[in-house]
Amino acid sequence: MALTENPSRQSLIPSFLYASKKTMSSEPNNMPDLKITPFASLDSPATVGIQRNFVIPAPKESNIEMFSPAYYAACTIGGMLSCGPTHMAVTPLDIVKCNMQIDPTKYKNISSGFGILLKEQGIKGLFKGWAPTLLGYSAQGACKYGLYEYFKKYYTDIAGPEYAAKYKTLIYLAGSASAEVVADVALCPFEAVKVRVQTQPGFARGLADGLPKIVKAEGAKGLYKGLVPLWGRQIPYTMMKFATFENIVEGLYKYAIPTPKGECSKTLQLGVSFTGGYIAGVLCAIVSHPADNLVSFLNNAKGATVADAVNKLGLWGLCTRGLPLRIIMIGTLTGAQWGIYDSCKVFFGLPTTGGGNPAPAQK
Repeated sequence: MALTENPSRQSLIPSFLYASKKTMSSEPNNMPDLKITPFASLDSPATVGIQRNFVIPAPKESNIEMFSPAYYAACTIGGMLSCGPTHMAVTPLDIVKCNMQIDPTKYKNISSGFGILLKEQGIKGLFKGWAPTLLGYSAQGACKYGLYEYFKKYYTDIAGPEYAAKYKTLIYLAGSASAEVVADVALCPFEAVKVRVQTQPGFARGLADGLPKIVKAEGAKGLYKGLVPLWGRQIPYTMMKFATFENIVEGLYKYAIPTPKGECSKTLQLGVSFTGGYIAGVLCAIVSHPADNLVSFLNNAKGATVADAVNKLGLWGLCTRGLPLRIIMIGTLTGAQWGIYDSCKVFFGLPTTGGGNPAPAQK
């Protein structure tokens, strides 16, 4: 019995979003053996010369169905592990950066900033706020990566295969922005505590006493007064982070690596993830830095407004104060995060993020 293609049953998920394409062919009179995977429809094309690039191949070693609740749970775990520990690891850099933003007269540059903190507060002073950093960015990362995968598929389904291939960058931007709106709601209370602990000596030892102190003095709204500036910082940052990463990785596989992604070793694929993440991180730092200065200023000064920040720091100061250190910090962070996230995907038997070739538009 000959198998025929049923166009109405084609998947709306272009394979370029998640895996490299594969081609099935055979001699004219020889029918290939059929192997049904959990992710292939029963009427998938298997005839001569038909490319199955609209089917997302299942990783052989994985029992997790793509886009199932288990898939999104795996991505959520990967996001949590990629963001929380990495942000905690760069706490010393973050403390110096925040103090340079708040008190540039005292903390003139990176080296003097480290020297002043070590002299006044000792080595412990370089790790203040590690607990709200770990918990806050773990919660943010879980929402950010898990929801990004969800919204990326959701918007792809709405667009359909032709427009999804044509406007893939817009899907990356929309998916990452939608995810970050929710992620920042989870992060904001921890960020408020972190900034005050790091920049106001004597305010609190950490999360356990800092959080109730803010609530007692300003109410629960005091934990969220920096939410709008946080959105202003994180949404452009995350849009840049995900869209540029996806396109950079695709470009690396297309122009710099002669072997198709599906034939590359997992080690090489993870190296590409780190490289693409680092480059994307540098761009993210530049785009989101003015809002980062605003977040630090508003969380440090009670009752301060955006106008107060602009008057004190100036537009040039908002864009450049602490920027070199943040480029180093965010570039390293973003590269490490994508490396860890895709390592978690590999651990669960899932394909790494990005790097496939666009499927031809359906006519």
